[in-house]
Amino acid sequence: MEHTVSDMKQGVGRVSRFRPAHIENVYIKSESEAVMSDQDKPLALVVGAGPGLGQALLTHFGDQGYAAVGLARQSGQSSTGQEIIGVDLADPEATRATVKDILKAHGTPRVLIHNPAKLYIKPFEETTEAEFSTAWQSMVLSAFSVAQEVLPKMVEAGEGSHIVSGATASLRGGARFSAFASAKFALRGLTQSLSREYQTKGIHVAHIILDGIIDTEASRELHNLPTEKMMQTDALSQMYWDIAHQPRSVWTHELDLRPSTEGF
Repeated sequence: MEHTVSDMKQGVGRVSRFRPAHIENVYIKSESEAVMSDQDKPLALVVGAGPGLGQALLTHFGDQGYAAVGLARQSGQSSTGQEIIGVDLADPEATRATVKDILKAHGTPRVLIHNPAKLYIKPFEETTEAEFSTAWQSMVLSAFSVAQEVLPKMVEAGEGSHIVSGATASLRGGARFSAFASAKFALRGLTQSLSREYQTKGIHVAHIILDGIIDTEASRELHNLPTEKMMQTDALSQMYWDIAHQPRSVWTHELDLRPSTEGF
């Protein structure tokens, strides 16, 4: 069953600007009806909800009427109050246990977003086995662990969207990016496999290649770029929302995004 998601930030009365074709004729809730508990809302689970895109996704989905929950290294809340649960995503047992607890508390996610990034930039000969393994565990093994817990539940529910964040390194391994690029290559392959396996089961799996620098406080200090040359987190969040709510007749399975100033 498709969820109709009211614009909770405005308090009511209108549906988000993106509406799947099959819910054109929707019932618009009154202001009193729009106030609902998290138990009544569809769940968006953001794995890798750190500062920047991860927390922007929590905010966006929360504003659009979802119960948005994040996983990150440190527990806390997003700037708009969404819960962030601390877990070491490189630890598969801890990751699985945490996801199971979330499913018990909130039910099956309508949207699952995998967004961790463990970046090492250093010469290959200086990259340690521990760093190489940690990059793979944080990005690839975590995707495997979370998907095994969530995707079967989505199949049982009869719906769901799973979006995976990629990077320039998903397509091209640059010098000094051996650990990061090898993990991103593997993550893309895993996502392609899941897309083909779960499409026939009614689950939309998509890979988004982020081919550019995301505008965050840390990236501004590191790269010294003007904001117009970086990807804005609110714009990215809207793209993730749109992909997650595509009608079944036009599913995107891979999308690359970059600023208009970015060469490719």
